[in-house]
Amino acid sequence: GESHYYQGECYFLNVIDQPGAPKVVIHDQITLDLYVRPGNDLAQRQAVMNAWYRQHLKAQIPPLIEKWQPIMGVTVQAWGVKQMKTRWGTCNIRARRIWLNLELAKRPPRCLEYIVVHEMVHLLERLHNARFRAFMDQFMPHWRSCKEELKHISA
Repeated sequence: GESHYYQGECYFLNVIDQPGAPKVVIHDQITLDLYVRPGNDLAQRQAVMNAWYRQHLKAQIPPLIEKWQPIMGVTVQAWGVKQMKTRWGTCNIRARRIWLNLELAKRPPRCLEYIVVHEMVHLLERLHNARFRAFMDQFMPHWRSCKEELKHISA
């Protein structure tokens, strides 16, 4: 009876006990099938879901970085995905590395793109000041609506 979000869409979770490797499959437009070994506990099931989210999110990030690097005139040397409690992303300016929150896999793709651009703008301006906002306006004029959406979406 649980519901889970993926790319901003809500799916009902269908847990299927079966031998073999665990996996997650979008069954149809409303159901997400979680295949787990019989006897797997909640933590093991969550680990399978998180691995699935991570795999999908990691596939979405490189094309976004490749798209925005020439537009923005910056280079991202490294990036990663991790669970964060209070932030959608972070940027290490010296290492030119961005980290993105695993929870972004649950949000609409436009929100992921907004966070990627946001973190890449930090390679041009460290602070969230007028210059930073001007860069955001230049590169992604609708960024404020994405920011608001991240504040209000439930997942």
